[in-house]
Amino acid sequence: MSKLKNQTILITGASSGIGHESARMLAQQGAQVILMARRKDELDTLAASIRDDGGRADVEAVDMSDLD
Repeated sequence: MSKLKNQTILITGASSGIGHESARMLAQQGAQVILMARRKDELDTLAASIRDDGGRADVEAVDMSDLD
């Protein structure tokens, strides 16, 4: 059993690059991932792919540079 099962991990910058690949890897290992980035369309695509593979993913579009 994976140590990540039943763990929730928040990933910023999940729409591309290291954040994107980290989200895939962590979800494959059983973690629920919360995907955050500015590009909601990219997050939705990634979340759908994770769910199609049996993983758990939630999406929140956010700009981390905007303090409001």
